[in-house]
Amino acid sequence: MKTLKIDHIGIAVTSIEKSLKFYEGVLGLKCAGKEVVRAQQVKTAFLPTGDSEIELLEATDPESPIAKFIAKKGEGIQHIALQVEDIEAALQELAAQGVRLIDTAPRPGAGGKSIAFLHPADTSGVLVELSEKK
Repeated sequence: MKTLKIDHIGIAVTSIEKSLKFYEGVLGLKCAGKEVVRAQQVKTAFLPTGDSEIELLEATDPESPIAKFIAKKGEGIQHIALQVEDIEAALQELAAQGVRLIDTAPRPGAGGKSIAFLHPADTSGVLVELSEKK
């Protein structure tokens, strides 16, 4: 599996607008765009930081994974995304090595990327997202 870089760090927040006051106003980052990803029941905002990004994630439904994460753990880092060269090949390779996959096939993510998640039980408790730019 060829990992190219850390694509982004996903941070679960209760309000993107409130969080942007800190990330833009205090840290000086600039929001590159917002998007609603209906399939994941989430609104996102991306803030570039060098060759990676911070992704703010706000639930659009109380039953969404982000809403459940915040209810259980509070706001904070929800996942780390690694950009891979070929997401389908990466998933096949990981499955062959016995890694538990949340997604056995890529699905659409924010920014037109293909994404898939690995189960935290096999990643030292970290939700890892694989990401491929199309």
